[in-house]
Amino acid sequence: MSSPEPGPAASPTPRSPGAGPGGTHGPDDSLAEFGYQATLERSIGRFASFAAGVSYISILTGTFQLFYFGFGSGGPAYWWSWPMVFAGQLMVALCFAELAGRYPVAGSVYNWSKQLAPQGVSWLAGWMMFTASVVTLAAVALAMQVTLPQIWSGFQLWGDGTGDYDFGVSAVLWGAILILGTTLVNAFGVKLMSRINSTGVFIELIAAIVIVVVLAVNTVNPPTVLFETAGYGADAPGGYAGAFLLAAIASAYVMYGFDTASSLGEETVDPRRTAPTAILRAVVASFVIGGLILLFGILAARDLSDPALGESSGGLQLIILQVLGGPLGIVFLGAIVVAILVCSLAVHTAAIRLMFAMARDNALPGGTSLARIHPRFRTPVLPAVLIGAGSVLILVLNIGTPEIFTAVTSVAIIMIYLAYLLVTVPMLVQRLRGRWPGPAAAHSGYFSLGRLGLPVNVLAVLWGAAMAVNLAWPRADVYGEGVLRFVAFLFIGAVAALGLLWYGLRGRHRIGTLPEHAARLDPAAGQG
Repeated sequence: MSSPEPGPAASPTPRSPGAGPGGTHGPDDSLAEFGYQATLERSIGRFASFAAGVSYISILTGTFQLFYFGFGSGGPAYWWSWPMVFAGQLMVALCFAELAGRYPVAGSVYNWSKQLAPQGVSWLAGWMMFTASVVTLAAVALAMQVTLPQIWSGFQLWGDGTGDYDFGVSAVLWGAILILGTTLVNAFGVKLMSRINSTGVFIELIAAIVIVVVLAVNTVNPPTVLFETAGYGADAPGGYAGAFLLAAIASAYVMYGFDTASSLGEETVDPRRTAPTAILRAVVASFVIGGLILLFGILAARDLSDPALGESSGGLQLIILQVLGGPLGIVFLGAIVVAILVCSLAVHTAAIRLMFAMARDNALPGGTSLARIHPRFRTPVLPAVLIGAGSVLILVLNIGTPEIFTAVTSVAIIMIYLAYLLVTVPMLVQRLRGRWPGPAAAHSGYFSLGRLGLPVNVLAVLWGAAMAVNLAWPRADVYGEGVLRFVAFLFIGAVAALGLLWYGLRGRHRIGTLPEHAARLDPAAGQG
C-alpha cells in the first residue's frame, strides 16, 4: 500500500453529518461539517458570485468567438441551436443548484460527486473537470486573436494574417500573454480577482445590452431568414440536420461553467443561498442576452451570403463594424476584449479552486504543496502557476494546427460535459434509490426541485450524453484531416487512462484530508 505525502498521516475524507444523499445542514457556513477547516478568505458577495458564473459563460466571448463557425456551418437557421442548448443546460444547472445549496465547498463538481458516488467516480469527475478547465483556459485565450486584429492590424503578432499558420501562431502568442496576466492576478488573492471580475462583468453586461439595442434598430433582414437553410448542409452527411448539429458546437461552447459560482463557495458570504441563485441567474441571463445578440446580429447582417461571415477573420465582429462604423464599432470590440479577459480570469480561478480541493484531499500528486495557502494572499499560488503553464503548453502543442480554434474548444467542451455527467448520473442513481434529495429536503430551506427532480435529472443525463457524442464525432471540419479527426477520443482517452492509472496504483491508497486542512475538533464538544 502506498504511503501518503510526507508529513503527518492524512485522515479519511469524511462525509459531513447528514451530508450524504438526502442530508441537511445547519444554517451556518462552517466547513467543519465537511471535515475541513477554513483557510480561504470569505469575501465574495452576491453580485461577485453571480459575476463569477456569468464571466465563465461570458456572453460576449462565446458568441463572438465561434459565431463564424456556427454561421459558416448552419447559416442563419443555426440560431435555433441556441435555445436548444439552453434547454439542455438548464436541466443540468437545476441539478447543480440543488447540490450548491447542500455542499458549498471549493471544487464544486468534484465535491458534489464525492457526496453522491463511490470514491473512484468522484475522483474521475474531479480529474476530468480539472484537465478540462486547463484546456478551456487555453481555448478562451485563443479568442483574443479573433478580435484584436480587427481592432488594429498591428495586433497581428505573426505574419500578415494571410499565411496558413499566421492566425494560429499569433493566437498562441496572445493567449500566452493573457494567461500570464490571469496567473498573476489569481496569485495575488481572491479580492483582487473579484474586483477585476465584477468590474469586467459590469462592463460586459452594459456593452451586451447596448449591442442588442443597436443591432435591433439596424436590422435589414426579416425574421423568416431564421427558417431558411440557404443551401447549407446540402453536401453534409445527414443533410441540414448534420450541418445543424455541427453548428450547435458554437452554442454549446458558450453555456457551460455556471458551476463556478458554487466553486467559490468557501469564499462566498451565505453560499448556501447565494450559489444556487447565482448559477440559475447566470444561465438565464446568458441565454437571453446572448440569444438576442445572435438574433439581431443575423438580422442586421448586410449580406447573409457574404462568405466572410463564416470565417474567423470576419464573423459577428464584421457585422458590428458594418453596422456601427469604424470608431464606434472598435469601442464595442474593445468591450469584447474586456469580456475575454474576465472570462479567462474566471476559468483560471475555477481551475485553481478545483485543484486546491483535490489536493486538500491528497487526491493529486504533490497534494501537500498544491494545497498550501499563501499566508499573505490567502490563496493557493502554486496551482495558479501550474495551470497557467499547462494551458500555455497546450497552445504551443497546437500551434501548427490550422483548426486550432475548433479543435481545442471542442475538446474542452466534451471534457466539461463528461465531468458534468459524472455528477448528474450518480445523482440520478441516488434519486432512483430514494436517497436523494431525502425526506427532509422540503424543510431544509435550501433550493429543491421537489417532484420535478426526477424528470429534470433524467433530461440532464440524456442531454449531456447526446451532446458529448455530437461534440466528439470525428468531423474534419472541427478537428482536421487524418488522425486529427480522432483527437477528441485520443486526447480524452489518454487523459482518463493516465489519471486512472495513477489513481489505481497509488492515489486510491492515499486519499484523505491532509492534517493541516482537517477540521480541528473543539475539546469542549466532547465533554459533558
